Amino acid sequence: MTNVIFFESNEVRRNLLPLTYTRPVALLRVGIDTIADKWRAALGDGCAYSYLTATYLKTKFPAVVKRDNLMVAGHVIPTPELARQVLALKRGEALMLGEELVAFRGSAHDFDAARFARVVFCESRPLRVHWLYEIFEFNGQVMESDFERITAGRQSQPLSDTNTVVGDPARIFIEEGAVVEGAFLNTRQGSIYVGRDAEIMEAAAVRGPLAMCHDSKVRIGAKVYGATTLGPHCKVGGEVENVVMIGYSNKAHEGFLGDAVIGEWCNIGGGTTASNLKNDYGEIKLWNYQAQRFLRTGRQFCGPIMGDHCKTGINSMINTATVLGVGVNLHGGGLPRNFVASFMEGNSTTGFRNQSLDAFLATAQRVMARRNIPLTDVDRDIYAAIYNISDRYK
Repeated sequence: MTNVIFFESNEVRRNLLPLTYTRPVALLRVGIDTIADKWRAALGDGCAYSYLTATYLKTKFPAVVKRDNLMVAGHVIPTPELARQVLALKRGEALMLGEELVAFRGSAHDFDAARFARVVFCESRPLRVHWLYEIFEFNGQVMESDFERITAGRQSQPLSDTNTVVGDPARIFIEEGAVVEGAFLNTRQGSIYVGRDAEIMEAAAVRGPLAMCHDSKVRIGAKVYGATTLGPHCKVGGEVENVVMIGYSNKAHEGFLGDAVIGEWCNIGGGTTASNLKNDYGEIKLWNYQAQRFLRTGRQFCGPIMGDHCKTGINSMINTATVLGVGVNLHGGGLPRNFVASFMEGNSTTGFRNQSLDAFLATAQRVMARRNIPLTDVDRDIYAAIYNISDRYK
């Protein structure tokens, strides 16, 4: 059995904070499933998989190292052609794209020392997630290829005649247990994938591409524009456009969210609206943890980036391209600054204060218990590590 280890450079991981505070890079969701899921599908069942990630995450995501390993960059989105090149690597060979390592086969010692017996180069240019905004930028393109892979040779559940379809109904795939009734579905710009036990409620208007993972919900009267991905157990209402929700997060009520990435266990209060375009239509600058400053992006559109366990109170306002760390709690009036460090709570009017770790953990436990998922001792240790790490970012 081939031993696959997803690795990540410190530079890539830090550029993708705060989302990578709580997960390896390969577990970011782009398109329908995670990057790791795509590699599993591309490399096949004859592989074992683990992660080489930040030290404090290793208890939850341990690396299983053997004498012969296939090291794969966790930020690279695979294609069938790339997977074939990776599987063809011989011991000691490295696969490069320019000066960037995509894969290596051999010992962990040789990998750490960058000691390669032979270098081969990628025959194509796969998508690589280097920056936070690339997650929603790549989402539509990746979602379409995921749709083809996941639905190939399979039969969708029948679509109820209570729905109105604009475009090709064959671009709609409904998994077992999903419910779609009385909705408006437009596939002219992209496919619509409705996962197991997911639901699109009546009077919702959906334009593809849309991916709904298992147990997610689009609520009554929602307006959903592509390219949007709802991870497992996510709820969406109001208006969303080009949003990636990694999983277990809710924006269940009115308000706008666009060009955004939302981590797990977030709750966006009713009436919350986030800007994705500056009033002067100027270039977006986005907070970067690696650089410890706002960096130019060359982009005009960007909404919020939320780390895990962020909350907003009702009628909150969020400025263009705002980065919220882990465990941020926004409530009250005014527009917060464009970067709020982890575990802070408050607003721009009365100010922010640091939450205690115990208070954060108590809330996180209650939130996760609603989905019958325990907050484990390992999780507590991870959040404690982030709490200490993030002090220098406040």
